[in-house]
Amino acid sequence: MTSQENYKVNSNGYYGKYGGAYVPEMLLPNIFELQENYLEIMNKSSFKKEFHYLLRDYVGRPTPLYLAHRMSEKYQAQIFLKREDLCHTGAHKVNNTIGQILLAKSLHKKKIIAETGAGQHGVATATVCALMGMECIIYMGAVDMVRQRPNVERMKILGAEIRAAQSGSKTLKDATNEAMRHWINHPTDTHYIIGSVVGPHPYPDLVARFQSVISEEIKFQLNEQIGRDYPDMVIACVGGGSNAAGAFYHYLDRSEVQLVAAEAAGLGIDHKKSAATTFLGTEGILHGSKTLLMQTPDGQVTEPYSISAGLDYPGIGPLHAHLFDSERAFFCAVTDEEAMHAGIALSRLEGIIPAIETAHAISVLEKIEIKDKVVVINVSGRGDKDLDTYITWGKY
Repeated sequence: MTSQENYKVNSNGYYGKYGGAYVPEMLLPNIFELQENYLEIMNKSSFKKEFHYLLRDYVGRPTPLYLAHRMSEKYQAQIFLKREDLCHTGAHKVNNTIGQILLAKSLHKKKIIAETGAGQHGVATATVCALMGMECIIYMGAVDMVRQRPNVERMKILGAEIRAAQSGSKTLKDATNEAMRHWINHPTDTHYIIGSVVGPHPYPDLVARFQSVISEEIKFQLNEQIGRDYPDMVIACVGGGSNAAGAFYHYLDRSEVQLVAAEAAGLGIDHKKSAATTFLGTEGILHGSKTLLMQTPDGQVTEPYSISAGLDYPGIGPLHAHLFDSERAFFCAVTDEEAMHAGIALSRLEGIIPAIETAHAISVLEKIEIKDKVVVINVSGRGDKDLDTYITWGKY
């Protein structure tokens, strides 16, 4: 790897050897339509104007970059928290759903489908569908519907139809499978708003571009606060990896910035209940792209596990697979217990209760050396949706 290596997607939809579009023949027209039009639409001045207007006046951007004083004192570093938890709907997901529903409108689609794990993407999708007056169907694993019930009710209030995925582990992977099947059966009038940097090209790229507003803001906010536009380190949690892609995006080719991704180890990487893809995964095809995923020797997808519904996914996006393979990013496995303790620690040090996904990123502070460094942690979501999990865990 050289510092000049380009980590953006190439013209064939690949990051290194990962990516591509492996889809059923019936979906090829949809995928080709997106591939041929997404950049042209996104680069139109009218699109940019509406997108940035909604990010500012509806979502509430820019989100603050907060110097966490007590946490910084504890670790003898300058630790900044990028407050995506303060976005409308409570997480970074809405950056992408705003962009994608504008894209769907430009393509004259009438209906929207989506998958969701923790429910944040589902809420963000239901929100923009209500905003634009479009029909909305959300697929969610039956297990996730129980552990993330507040988000299920929010989606219903917003007018979305929720369909439970009853197969497999009844979590995010299975919801994605069901959403893909729906799209195959309704290819002409429906746009699938994928919630992470996963799926067939161009989804990993277009989602990363919509989320790149995160690192775009970090640059000018750091410049205002410390006189330079880059930190020594950016830390973010990775399931599929959209919040990390957004936080890393403008630093991908800047070797002076260390990129750190926190994966969900569940009960441990040596335990069957885990979702630490870079530690346990191998190359394969998952949900339309070549990437790293957890699978059996004969290619059957292994059921993932995490206490966090948003990280309970058996693969990572192709960008992150490339960042791992090329050693551009350091991947860190965080167990359920480590994440929960980190979530409580942030709550008591800074008065911010994070989503359990974010708590995985906070836990990294206990695993790597950060003394005297400028560190940005992406606080991808707030913990309201996880109160039942915090209560059940109960060790506070």
